[in-house]
Amino acid sequence: MKTFSKRALLRASAAPAILSASLIASAAFAQDAPQGADAADSDTIVVTGSRIATPVIDAPNPIQVVTDQVIRSTGAINLQETLLRNPAFGTPAISRNNSNFSTSSAGVATVDLRNLGSDRTLVLVNGRRFVAGVPGTSTVDLNSIPTQFIDRVDVLTGGSSAVYGSDAVAGVVNITLKKDYQGIEASARTGISEHGDDSQREFNLMLGGNFDDNKGNVLVYAGYTKQGAVFSRGRSRSAIDQISCVYVNCDVDQIFEPYAPYYSSFAPQGRFFVGPQATQTTQAQQFTYDKNNNLIQGFSTNGNATRAADGFNRSAYRTIAIPTERYLLALNAHYEISDSVNVFLEGNYASTKVRTELEPFPMDSAGPNGIFPATGGRFNIEGLSINPATGASVLTRNPLVPLAIYNAATDTTGDGLRDIGFTKRLSEFGNRGSSVDRDTFRIVAGVNGALSDRWNYEAYYNYGQTRESQQNQGQVNVLNFANALNAVQDVYDLNGNGSTTDAICADAQARAQGCAPANIFGYNALSPEAINYIIAPSSVTSLTTQSVAGASIVGSLPGLSAGDIGIAIGAEYRKEQSEQVFDALTNAGLNGGNKLANTYGQFHVWEGYGEIRLPILADTPFFHRLELSAAGRVSKYSTVGTVYSYNLSALWAPVQDIRFRGTYSQSTRAPNVSELYGGSGQDYPSDLSDPCDGITATSTGTLATQCLANVGVRANIAANGSFVVNQADIQGISGFNNTNPNLNEEQSKSWTVGVAINPRSVDALRNLTLTVDYFNIKIKDAITQLPRSFILSQCYNAGNDDYCSFITRRQAVAGANSAGSLEFIDTTLFNSGGLRTSGLDVTLGYSQNVAGGQANFNVSYTHVFKGYVIPLPGAGRDNFAGESGASKDRATGALGWINKDFGVTFTGTYIGKAYLDDQFIIGSRGDTDIHSSNYRIKSKFYLDGQIKFTPGDNFEFFFGANNLLNTSPPPIITGLPFNTTGAETDASTYDPIGRRYYTGVRVKF
Repeated sequence: MKTFSKRALLRASAAPAILSASLIASAAFAQDAPQGADAADSDTIVVTGSRIATPVIDAPNPIQVVTDQVIRSTGAINLQETLLRNPAFGTPAISRNNSNFSTSSAGVATVDLRNLGSDRTLVLVNGRRFVAGVPGTSTVDLNSIPTQFIDRVDVLTGGSSAVYGSDAVAGVVNITLKKDYQGIEASARTGISEHGDDSQREFNLMLGGNFDDNKGNVLVYAGYTKQGAVFSRGRSRSAIDQISCVYVNCDVDQIFEPYAPYYSSFAPQGRFFVGPQATQTTQAQQFTYDKNNNLIQGFSTNGNATRAADGFNRSAYRTIAIPTERYLLALNAHYEISDSVNVFLEGNYASTKVRTELEPFPMDSAGPNGIFPATGGRFNIEGLSINPATGASVLTRNPLVPLAIYNAATDTTGDGLRDIGFTKRLSEFGNRGSSVDRDTFRIVAGVNGALSDRWNYEAYYNYGQTRESQQNQGQVNVLNFANALNAVQDVYDLNGNGSTTDAICADAQARAQGCAPANIFGYNALSPEAINYIIAPSSVTSLTTQSVAGASIVGSLPGLSAGDIGIAIGAEYRKEQSEQVFDALTNAGLNGGNKLANTYGQFHVWEGYGEIRLPILADTPFFHRLELSAAGRVSKYSTVGTVYSYNLSALWAPVQDIRFRGTYSQSTRAPNVSELYGGSGQDYPSDLSDPCDGITATSTGTLATQCLANVGVRANIAANGSFVVNQADIQGISGFNNTNPNLNEEQSKSWTVGVAINPRSVDALRNLTLTVDYFNIKIKDAITQLPRSFILSQCYNAGNDDYCSFITRRQAVAGANSAGSLEFIDTTLFNSGGLRTSGLDVTLGYSQNVAGGQANFNVSYTHVFKGYVIPLPGAGRDNFAGESGASKDRATGALGWINKDFGVTFTGTYIGKAYLDDQFIIGSRGDTDIHSSNYRIKSKFYLDGQIKFTPGDNFEFFFGANNLLNTSPPPIITGLPFNTTGAETDASTYDPIGRRYYTGVRVKF
């Protein structure tokens, strides 16, 4: 489980930005946000980042606002697509472009502020929490929130736990839904890429109206969206399996050049090994089948001058973007019973259907997930047939094994029977993949009103749940497969079919359970009966629930000459529950995959908070406005106990046109259910070496003492003279990733300081706005997983026995594995990490009446100074700033013009140069010049556009294109860090689909 993401970037297009003095409004057109002198007259509202009502222009925090017009101007079906255009957001942990290989939660749409992790970005709806879409976490699935029902989205970066509670470490995304709507609006949209895929359809209907002399309003929404698949074979860059050229001895300056084809050696016809294991890869000891299903000797994965390729092209089956279908319902209603009592109700239901698809299952007789790992992947091709009447037995061969393979086979395991090994792509079982049904339901009911002309109150109850059912296909029951491979000649006609030359399963109990012999030799050789016996569809179901009750009082006290003192106090109770249940074979690790345990857990928290705003000076020389604010929260968790959060803010406007602002915050994130109570998951780590290798009985020092304490190590040394491990030992290392019920909370210190300039006193510049804000976020006690290499070092080199408890060694020879070799290295979560990021946000906006309409120019730029992870106390920094997904320089700009009949907008996004992961460069490549041009990813620019026509008051037609320039993504290919499997690029960061078009219509009554 990753608790942080070492990458940051938004996707490949941008939202326009309109700015006011302290409000950054990412809008396509100026009328969507207060501007110029009108901003000073903006209504007093509750802005994100404070519970005290205030004019938006006086907000002490930089808030970016995405309006409903912005969402529409991008042509996006999903809110995630719009938000990722904003430079404040990092690369999403999950999207439809990067989750085809996910074991759960495929197709979820998440956001990640400042690239500090999705669980450190708090997503609210109407200022209240929304149930998670990923089991065991706080991560909200934006698929659950209908885009057309959104009025605006406020984005506040920086710690805000004092105001909103846990998880608001990187910031808050507050989605405000439409309300008080009267009328009917229907819309339809369709789109497609220029390659003919990525088809999109969208239908929306919204109805609203007042009742009972305008005391109440009811607004309902129903919508349907469908996004089609994009397959790897649909793009020339990813249609054929490939790998970075440096892995086939190319020069380092060719690291981004693909070597193709680079097929998989797991082929549908099978690859069969005979003879001694140590030399099983020689051509003389391998067999396969040609395209005509004739048995041939040798195997050439990628082919050569004299032989066709025998390997398998996985890219012909993989997916770049997975198909997603949504059914959405929403409700927003309120009724004013009296001047002091108003009841309200919010409802939301989303049904999301997702399908993933990838190549058929690769079955290996060897390997840690193979059928016969204990014998080095070898299974017998001859055995004893027993006469049930007499008990007599006769040695027979498996009649399904071709004679040439049988004659070449030998006994390599010492049991006196011939054996072979194999790899095979199980194409007879069909493609692997999953069908996911995810349903989210949320309802909020409450009452609010005025206690007096100065004080208001609110009380509410919020319940939400997400239920997911995922059915996986294309996998196998490993035990049944082993039984089906253990076949012998039916010399006694035990199956009663009159033949004594056919094959049957050797095990009588397996035959009674329906075992059918598995013929793995050649294309489409497995019989329907064998497939039915071996196939093992798997499943995972989950249920996540959230209950929140809250009450607050907000008002003001007179007494200061500069204005009233704003006060907010409140209390909340929250309970989170989550469970995730896998099928029995997955629990046992017997379906060809890793062993995964179930998750069950819950926690609750009581919280109290308060906020105060003090206007110190107003309308005096050099102090047009001076205001101080503070907020605090006390939270008592059933898990981590009592934690505290606070923030301090200041706003100083020396003159009306310039405002300086700053905020300092201490925020917290309590561990979630998955981190506390998640089921352990089996892993097979690579690049680990046994520290005891080479130790002898006379070796001295801490390392030798720790090694010789193990009886298996001593037995190995006695047999070999020194401790020896072989390749099977190294490949056979396993371990479990465990969670930790004793985790503590994370803490962050963050501060922002900036200036907002809006020269309203100069007529020519009254619609010009400029903001510059510096941010700095530092997280300590971050929840991270202990690296296995660190565990080994602490146990053997430092002599710390606490870490030795994570390590299990084999105590006796088991098949191909050596006595004393590493069998399991478990790891767990600790509060042992740290993260930090800092940077500068600059925004500029200007609007002006031109040619009978309004023209707008807006640009938003982010520069990241620092961004790094500290995985363990005392460890060096692992920088992510400047790497793929975290370019240090990014910019978004928009140019638009609109009048009452026509509008056009062009939006561009610049993604600066980046580099591959520094750990890959230093560790795998052994190069210290991490900023060498050999590892540089070139900058990219994307351009989007939309035209809309409004021929009357009731109709609007729009046409648009994303990635107008058809900018291709950089070649971040297989074998390189940040590669998205199937896309041959970083599909989380760059556009993997290409130019695409859409058109639609809106009708209002």
